[in-house]
Amino acid sequence: MQRRTVIAPDSFKGTASAAEVAAAIRRGWLRARPGDDCVEVPMADGGEGTTAAIAGSVSGARVVSVPVEGPIGVPVDAELVELPDGTWVVELAETSGIALLDGVDRDTAFRASTIGLGQAIRYASEHGATRVLVGLGSSASTDGGAGMLTALGVQFLDAHGAEIPLGNGGLHALESVDLSGLVPLPADGLVALTDVVNPLFGELGAAAVFGPQKGALPEDVSALDAGLARLAQVLDSAPEASGDVLALATEPGSGAAGGTGFGLLAIGAELSAGAVAVAEAVGLRELLRGADLVITGEGSFDAQSEAGKVPSLVRRLAQEEGARFGVIAGRVGLGVEERAALAQGGVSILSLSELAGSGQRAMDATLDWLEVAGERMARAVEL
Repeated sequence: MQRRTVIAPDSFKGTASAAEVAAAIRRGWLRARPGDDCVEVPMADGGEGTTAAIAGSVSGARVVSVPVEGPIGVPVDAELVELPDGTWVVELAETSGIALLDGVDRDTAFRASTIGLGQAIRYASEHGATRVLVGLGSSASTDGGAGMLTALGVQFLDAHGAEIPLGNGGLHALESVDLSGLVPLPADGLVALTDVVNPLFGELGAAAVFGPQKGALPEDVSALDAGLARLAQVLDSAPEASGDVLALATEPGSGAAGGTGFGLLAIGAELSAGAVAVAEAVGLRELLRGADLVITGEGSFDAQSEAGKVPSLVRRLAQEEGARFGVIAGRVGLGVEERAALAQGGVSILSLSELAGSGQRAMDATLDWLEVAGERMARAVEL
């Protein structure tokens, strides 16, 4: 009897993309159940890999390569995705991501900017986008989105009326903001995709929590934080500003991607849970209808996976559609009681590390072990 299985994993960061993960699980599944209908739906949470996941899941999606300025000015070719409904998808990691740097240090921590992200958004807006989804994550900068806004026509000026340098370092000389040159944005707006809830500044803000990952030393965090606070204060006092811009700095997620969430909020964007927005873009709920089993996966499946990550969303949608649910992960960081509780609830869980005998062996041949896991789950799950 043919069964319908939907495979909707996130990427295994550092080893395999979401599309590669889905394809490998499917190959393994079909070895055990060659007559089944297996549907691959690569997923993402708004961070790195979002454009690739959506491009691989939406029929008629078009990938467009656009040259932009990288985080410290070195040109990069960023991949944007145009969807048939007029939505474009832009990923910060493609334009201003930390992986685009050879390395990070104090210099890059203060110099890196999001100007390339703004250039990509502008390109999409000028090429017919009705809405732009902006994936936030893996940022190299802590500039509060000022570089992005610069590319969109906003001027950030010092006491002499000159434009300040890009990056957080320039924010300390900021005296005024001119929003009059902001380019027309898509009719249905911008949607910022994120899975973090940090505010712009403060002890849980972008600089304090994420600055050290971007090369900042402990003594640099307060300076980075002060730059972000200055940006919010001056933007709030801009004549063209609408509403209480300073209050936006306290919004959960405004600190995403070095404060880029705040920069987007300041020009009217909305923040959305990344996994939810990606699921809507790829039509995941519709694809799950009639499924007997839904398999998701990620590199590490643990307690945090329930906090807005891809597995928690896929599980909820699967339950709502009455389908069984399975997880294939690189490693499973749950205790015995937690795993037993999930098993009692009908959730099947496989760990590549356990199948391979070690985490290193699983990482060295991730796709091979994903196939093994797919076949193992196909033989073990009763459908």
